[in-house]
Amino acid sequence: MEPSIVAQKGPYAVDVEAGKKYAWCRCGRSAGQPYCDGSHKGTGLTPTVFTAKQSETVYLCGCKRTGDAPFCDGTHSTL
Repeated sequence: MEPSIVAQKGPYAVDVEAGKKYAWCRCGRSAGQPYCDGSHKGTGLTPTVFTAKQSETVYLCGCKRTGDAPFCDGTHSTL
């Protein structure tokens, strides 16, 4: 398995809709950050799929090192 790439050293603030599924890019290679575009193929990594519980702004991890995937937990501040 290849390591993930830091896409950015900070979270992505995105609006999500209640009940909608999202695929967060775990590899850092997607051109459509923070969402998966299939660029992980061949890396051994797969996206983290989640369903939004409510319509709101969430902060998705940009450094790909969070312990609370797909959400930012502040790990980027240690990079």
